[in-house]
Amino acid sequence: MSAALGKLNKRIVACRKCPRLATYIRKVAREKAPRYRDQKYWGRPLTGFGDLGARVLIVGLAPAAHGGNRTGRMFTGDCSGDWLAKALYENGFANKPTSVSADDGLELKGAYVTASVRCAPPQNKPARDEFENCFPYIVEELAILKDVSVIVCLGRIAYDTCCKLLSIRGIGFAHGKSFRHGNLTVICSYHPSRQNTQTGRLKWHQWSSIFAKAQRALDKA
Repeated sequence: MSAALGKLNKRIVACRKCPRLATYIRKVAREKAPRYRDQKYWGRPLTGFGDLGARVLIVGLAPAAHGGNRTGRMFTGDCSGDWLAKALYENGFANKPTSVSADDGLELKGAYVTASVRCAPPQNKPARDEFENCFPYIVEELAILKDVSVIVCLGRIAYDTCCKLLSIRGIGFAHGKSFRHGNLTVICSYHPSRQNTQTGRLKWHQWSSIFAKAQRALDKA
């Protein structure tokens, strides 16, 4: 890890800019879900994770209350994490197809995972000011991750964050949509939330194809 990323991550973990979120994640960590009652929850803001030399930046919405907020790593310990790890593995971006705990040995190859908001929000709905408070963190991450040439946006909110990050206007969100912006390729995907995957809105072939598209964009870069 670079010194700059280490300093940024320390600030993220210590962040208390959003009283509502800070209170909520501590409450969830204290009360726990019954199935995880014997586990110690992380209960703090989450940093991104992955390869410092990443060429692909994956942007999600926020940690899950009993996923990342429990395990201490984004997209880890829940259904969304399962879908992401498997797709990354199948497309050459991870060393294993599962993501269950922060110490499970998962290593990303050429990819880095982050989110628009670093704390799990109630009902999975961050407020506007909470997005604004978190936004400087992803700005710094992109500046540190100098090799990024593809950004994968998981859901409309992550896409809106990326549009703000890149000062893009007037381009709508649609699953599978991609476009060039300067030296970057931006790819849109539905979020692999349980709501999307269990209802069939997001099918496996649609999901895996997003990362195959990312790999093709890298091959052309």
